[in-house]
Amino acid sequence: MSETTYTVTGMTCEHCIASVTEEISEIDGVTAVAVDLPTGGVTVTSTTPIDQADVRNAVEEAGYRLAA
Repeated sequence: MSETTYTVTGMTCEHCIASVTEEISEIDGVTAVAVDLPTGGVTVTSTTPIDQADVRNAVEEAGYRLAA
């Protein structure tokens, strides 16, 4: 198992959380996504390490940005 936390900017509500969770969950190997709205923290749990570019693309697909 691999767990990585990212910071996503622009999320303001439960709909934002659902959108980001849905897009990241579609990445192969992802088993869980936990979002902390106040901090923008998104913890991704996966069977193997996930490429940050894949997470960035998923977050952008949802309409948000991955902090540098």
